[in-house]
Order: sequence, then structure tokens, then C-alpha cells
Amino acid sequence: MSSLEEELLADAAEDARAVAYIQEHLPEELKEKFPEDVIYYFLDLAVEYYAESGVLDAEPDKNGFVDINIDAVCEYLAAKAKKEGIGDYTTAELTPFVEAQLDFDEENF
Repeated sequence: MSSLEEELLADAAEDARAVAYIQEHLPEELKEKFPEDVIYYFLDLAVEYYAESGVLDAEPDKNGFVDINIDAVCEYLAAKAKKEGIGDYTTAELTPFVEAQLDFDEENF
């Protein structure tokens, strides 16, 4: 197997772990609103936001953390989901998703 194939498989496995983690950490009342395919969609959008917003270029604090405006992330995700016909999501509904995604990243990277 080529290293590209191995990398793609590793990325897919990591995404699956992230989806499972987020599903576990969403409040019960939101679990139906976030089926697996929608979580994958929002994970991709979150990565897009971080890349385009410049947050990845920000200088980390003394503990190595970068400040991420969760409200801005949620607003971006909500606007894109609506524009792309995925659904209407409020920032309040997206906040637990973004927090779980960030917690997963913090625990695993």
C-alpha cells in the first residue's frame, strides 16, 4: 500500500473517531438533528473555516493554545449549511458540536 493510501485510511479512521466522539458528547435533544452524515459535513466545514479564517496562523498563547471564537465558527457553519441546502441550524444548536469537535482535537493532537 502506498503512503498516500495509508494516509487517506488514517484520515478516514480519525474522522470516524471524531464523529463517534461528537455523537457521544452531543446533548440528547440534538442527536437527531446531527446524524452521522451531517457531522461529517460540519467537520469538513469546520476545517474549511479554520483554514480560511486565518485562525491556524494565529500565534499560540504561552500554553500553546490558539483562541477560537466559537460563535464565529457556528455562524459560519450555520450560514454555509443553509446556503448549501443542508438545513437550518442555529448557533445555539451548533455550539455543542463545535465544542465537542474542539475537545476531540485537544485530546487527540
